[in-house]
Amino acid sequence: MLAIAEPIVRTFGDAVRLEIDGGVATLRIDRPKMNALDVATQEAIRAAAQDAAQDTEVAAVVVWGGERVFAAGADVKEMADMSHRQMVARSADLQSSLGAVAAIPKPVVAAVNGYALGGGCELALCADVRFAADNARLGQPEILLGIIPGAGGSQRLTRLVGIPRAKDLIFTGRHVGAEEALRIGLVDRVFPAAEVYPAAVAWARGFVGGPALALAAAKASIDFGIESPLATGLEIERQQFASLFATEDRQRGMSSFVENGPGKATFVGA
Repeated sequence: MLAIAEPIVRTFGDAVRLEIDGGVATLRIDRPKMNALDVATQEAIRAAAQDAAQDTEVAAVVVWGGERVFAAGADVKEMADMSHRQMVARSADLQSSLGAVAAIPKPVVAAVNGYALGGGCELALCADVRFAADNARLGQPEILLGIIPGAGGSQRLTRLVGIPRAKDLIFTGRHVGAEEALRIGLVDRVFPAAEVYPAAVAWARGFVGGPALALAAAKASIDFGIESPLATGLEIERQQFASLFATEDRQRGMSSFVENGPGKATFVGA
């Protein structure tokens, strides 16, 4: 009788853990009661994201804050005590800590229950796709504090929903519900609250055993190409495309297609 592998749990500080089960890693934020993203939690997210990126057993990642709330934003009490000099020193690390999730070279899905506001919305924006519960509320309310998004919101949100919609959300600081978020492209699918995390895990599990190098190349081509002129983006794509012809997965995929038809290849991630 084959033994069933137990999930692996790695902790990063007091509020973040990485739960790896069957090739899917859940980057879980657990800082009651609203998952406020203080500096320690931001750095723990960075460490967990880098761990998931480097672990060859991880095929895809789910970012989740639990059944009640995704993340209600940065820790305002902590920020209120920071001077201009301190924030100048901290701001680059703030961006890069959440940006470590965007840099994971694997499919990443955010499962959003409840509030995803400010830094929480910016964290969700770092995922490749966003699944939202029907009770989700998303927004960038920093303007109400006399500041602007500082962890990528003004850039990632604009690229996702377009300039006018991003300006509306950022200028007003208003929240949007799940259905409006779906309509404007801020989230990709909406589920009943109890189903959003299982749906995200199921989506992520679809990449287990997939061509990891090709998935990484596809993600890099899109992410770097979209920020470049078309000619540069096409060159990025060309280089990524050609590089895959040096991989065993490419040989397996094409041989399997010729011999057995599409969708039957077994990949090894090399």
